Amino acid sequence: MESPSSPKFIKVTAICGSLRKASFHHGLIRSAIDITNNSINGMSIEHIDISSLPMLNTDLEVDDKFPSEVESFRQKILQSDCFLFASPEYNYTVTAPLKNAIDWASKLPNVIFFGKAGFILICILLISRSFFLDAFEDPPKFDDDGNLVDEEAKERLKAVLLALSKVGDKLIEVEKLQCV
Repeated sequence: MESPSSPKFIKVTAICGSLRKASFHHGLIRSAIDITNNSINGMSIEHIDISSLPMLNTDLEVDDKFPSEVESFRQKILQSDCFLFASPEYNYTVTAPLKNAIDWASKLPNVIFFGKAGFILICILLISRSFFLDAFEDPPKFDDDGNLVDEEAKERLKAVLLALSKVGDKLIEVEKLQCV
């Protein structure tokens, strides 16, 4: 098993911008979880389903409380060190469900994504498009169930996960220094 340079344990939350169960993006997250479980020490990935989140609407906040689905989502995000986003690109940006999830997580009183490694990494990936799959080009990247089957793509995904692990390690070190 490959291991990041440090023995810290990093909790990663994976969020899919597609709501389709057999989407390629869900397949990427399933592969990321499998790769992490089998070959990356010190990191775990939990997929959080965002399909039940209501569209952002402050009328849904009653007595300064979020709807239960939103509060549950926010608590899971708070417990994470890093994030892994897998999303189709629509009109040169992320999908509406992913944007909605980020909006809910970014509402006060605590802006949840601020300072988290995955948010920084996803911004870099979205800007640079360094992990882009031509999903409809040969060779096939996914099977009929949306599972990633292309070995080269799996290796590239593993490289992204190792980078996320290293960024997460550094962020945890900085957070510990700030607490001293």
